[in-house]
Amino acid sequence: MEIMTEVDGATINRYAKCIAASKRVRWDIDRDVIRGRSFDYSKKFLPDALSKVDALSFLGQDEKRLLSQVQGRTYANMFGLVERFIAAKVLEMSGPHRLGNQTALEALVRFSDEEIKHQELFRRIERMCAEGMPDGYTFLPEANSVASFVLAKSTWAVLALTCHIELFVLAHYRGSIDGDMNSSDLWKDVFLFHWREESQHAILDELEWQREDAKLSPEERDTAVNDLIELVAAVDGILQSQASADADYFAMICGRSLSMTEKDSVRSGLLAAYRWQYIISGVQEPRFSQVLSNMITGNQLSRIETAMAPIMS
Repeated sequence: MEIMTEVDGATINRYAKCIAASKRVRWDIDRDVIRGRSFDYSKKFLPDALSKVDALSFLGQDEKRLLSQVQGRTYANMFGLVERFIAAKVLEMSGPHRLGNQTALEALVRFSDEEIKHQELFRRIERMCAEGMPDGYTFLPEANSVASFVLAKSTWAVLALTCHIELFVLAHYRGSIDGDMNSSDLWKDVFLFHWREESQHAILDELEWQREDAKLSPEERDTAVNDLIELVAAVDGILQSQASADADYFAMICGRSLSMTEKDSVRSGLLAAYRWQYIISGVQEPRFSQVLSNMITGNQLSRIETAMAPIMS
């Protein structure tokens, strides 16, 4: 009760608006998204602005399309991965609201229910890709192991990472996926419907992150900043491993023998694309940087920027 008595009417109204939007855009995987369709492999999955395949000038157009499909498969799996820990954290965050304001409670319960549905959507997408693409693809990170590592960090850091993820989801769809005319229609619909529910989630992330921040002492927040730096480093480690695995898979299925230099270029190109997709594009979102900078000191921001420098370069 005491937490919610500190929440003003405007904040509660933001929770209420998320509920209304959730009800309005609610969708079903089979009825609304897949609708009995399969992926069109004559088209790309990820648009060039996300896949960065044009940087690999030695690849032909068919090879670039195939590489975008490999990246797209990993893109879907990455969201299935992160939504495992996001759903668990949101359920945890709903706890203090149980005997408080029921508007906030309903908004967070809906959030967690939608994230569980998204996990199932991306499991379906992986099964469909496995049927339509050659054998040999491997998604390396294990969802429960990653979730256990993430959830062991401070709540502030987990919510910071979550808010970052939800915001780049919105940015990717609005800035690249929505207007792309060269991608599979079904693939675009998957991320259209995903975007519709993630739009509410980003608002709730921000509200809960700010609520958590208000509870921390300066010392606790400083420790949380260290946790966030460790989480970003862990994400980058996942990206490095998956970029290598995806490069090997592409080399195996592309239909010709790549030179060692070409293989290395594909690997480095994938890592650069993945760092852009899952780290840099979120960090550069004005909404994320504004919320973060309002919580931390200049020294803490400098520590984050120093840790990020090798990734950003």
